[in-house]
Amino acid sequence: MQTAVIIVAAGRGSRVGGEVPKQWQMLAGRQVLAHTLAAFAGLPVVLVIHPDDRGRAEALDLPPSVRLVEGGATRDASVLAGLRALQGSGIDKVLIHDGARPLVSPALIDRLVAALDDSEGAAPALAISDALWRGAGGRVTGTLDRAGLYRAQTPQAFRFAAILAAHLAHPGGAADDVEVARAAGLDVTIVEGEESNLKLTWPGDFARAEAILKGRNMDVRLGHGYDVHAFCAGDHVWLCGVRVPHDKGLLGHSDADVGMHALTDAIYGALAEGDIGRHFPPSDPQWKGAPSHIFLSHAMGLARSRGYELGNCDVTLVCERPKIGPHALEMQAELARIMGVGPGRVSVKATTSERLGFTGREEGIAALATATLVRP
Repeated sequence: MQTAVIIVAAGRGSRVGGEVPKQWQMLAGRQVLAHTLAAFAGLPVVLVIHPDDRGRAEALDLPPSVRLVEGGATRDASVLAGLRALQGSGIDKVLIHDGARPLVSPALIDRLVAALDDSEGAAPALAISDALWRGAGGRVTGTLDRAGLYRAQTPQAFRFAAILAAHLAHPGGAADDVEVARAAGLDVTIVEGEESNLKLTWPGDFARAEAILKGRNMDVRLGHGYDVHAFCAGDHVWLCGVRVPHDKGLLGHSDADVGMHALTDAIYGALAEGDIGRHFPPSDPQWKGAPSHIFLSHAMGLARSRGYELGNCDVTLVCERPKIGPHALEMQAELARIMGVGPGRVSVKATTSERLGFTGREEGIAALATATLVRP
């Protein structure tokens, strides 16, 4: 079964204060929604936004797996807009999540998806352990029995066809999607929630969320890239962003910077985002002759949108000629500039193939690269 995610982020969130809605405020160095999107990396996502926030959303440099949809005046109207966007896409299961819950864990997501194998719906919740009071005018006016009461969380998971039909039939005004599902007669399984999966509602919630983020284990990703370009007629080659004089050029749809291509693919690989061809198809004429720094900048922007920074990278160029040594420091500096990191995080070196193979016969240049991405 295929699973998709709807992230509802069209609200205004006035209770938390601030000049922009809470989902666009900063949390531990990046916007709340960037944290939320990172939690669902690898899944197709429909991000439901307010029309006024389209510019903010596009500035996140979203991957192709994220689709923007404009929401409605109410939460359930926004969810329905997201569901309609998934119609006909082959999705069997859907997770519906609040954009202002940026700390959902992979383990919780997995539990919810698994629960749909035996249920029409599943939602995370925490049993209430505190005493419950009624109050008025600052005084306690009564108590409530807490037995069987839960604090609801998101994401709430459903079989797609069932929750779409439920929303289409609902008159509106539901507190959450479980209410919509139950109104349609769907059974919803309670899945154990997480205390850390808090919803940012009040100003103090941001401090709590930052403390949780600091306490989580560091996420380290390693990616590998490899690329080859053949020689052709020319008087220079582009290598790691530097124009190197040579009696030949390199053949390619873009500027054929073999070193930068390998490094870009290493970053995409660390993010599980395929290769350059997925993001910049060679069949698209707009990329013919394009400078490769466009690709590398996009890969780094995608990494940062998910909270990652470059730990280090290492590029090895394999060729007999041109000689790389005289240009290596300039290449190191240029790659560091493009990626927005210090030169000490970038290594560029070269080797020959001892006159063996296509590089030994000087038919082309190969490049290998590794990149380490770190998310605190």
